[in-house]
Amino acid sequence: MIKKTRLLTIVSALCLAMLFSIKSSHAYDLKEVQEAGVIRHIGIPYANFVSYINRDGLYSARGLDIELIQGFAEYIGVEYEFVPSTWSTAFGQLTGKDAIFKDNSIQYGNEVPITGDVISNGATILPWRKELVDFSDDYFPSAVWLVSRSDSKLKPITPSGSVDNDILQVKQLLNGQDVLAMEQTCLDPNLYNLYDTGANVILPEKARKLNEMVPAILNEDADNTLLDVPDTLIALEKWPGEIKVIGPVSEKQFMAAGFRKTSPNLRKAFNDYLSKIRRDGTYNQLVEKYYPSVFYFYSDYFDSLENSDI
Repeated sequence: MIKKTRLLTIVSALCLAMLFSIKSSHAYDLKEVQEAGVIRHIGIPYANFVSYINRDGLYSARGLDIELIQGFAEYIGVEYEFVPSTWSTAFGQLTGKDAIFKDNSIQYGNEVPITGDVISNGATILPWRKELVDFSDDYFPSAVWLVSRSDSKLKPITPSGSVDNDILQVKQLLNGQDVLAMEQTCLDPNLYNLYDTGANVILPEKARKLNEMVPAILNEDADNTLLDVPDTLIALEKWPGEIKVIGPVSEKQFMAAGFRKTSPNLRKAFNDYLSKIRRDGTYNQLVEKYYPSVFYFYSDYFDSLENSDI
């Protein structure tokens, strides 16, 4: 005869499984997350936001966004679970329907199981992504820059004081230049009309991670690459003297966490938590741990976070 405690454990497990099998057409909001007792964090390996080691199906993860969502889990009184993902599958894992950005439009795929409650890995807020998810308040500044090997003939532009003019200067240098880019990410060449510049846009033939773009140009797969701010800061420290920043190809961008459009209360709770750790300085301490040099470039942004009432 099954012992009562064991029976309760089995029943609880079945209830939890049923809760996690809710179809994408149903809301899975703050209340359900708290009832389940766990928030599932969808994360993609990227810079110092998310990194992990997989040992026999157990993930040892670290990074700015790992600690951010772990803190949020504690704030709403639930356990934390990390869910590994890729740029091509993350939105499906959150919303229940596969979707990718290709040929300058969103292409929807099959319905898939929902396996997470929030995407957080230094995800850039992009127009096409806003059609799929609702973003939290932003918490990290970014932009996309053109980065070259130090032996490249291209020279860094002289800033004009106008981002639009600086972007134009950079694009005028690209005719005939090999430029490494990556679809499905903030480095997608379609987002910046890169094909109109006359550049020879090179897309990886096989899956490549964002943090492999600089090693690729150092390996002479291309002379130049698109790279966003966080990855550039890390690369400049990791390969001093081997790369140089030519200038911007995008206007200012911002990063945030993504939530299902049917999870407004979960998103609001995250924004409340984010506001709290901004005001008390906890968030800036977290950024200092993983991106100390960002304060040199974006001190105004992080100063405003501590003084924000958002």
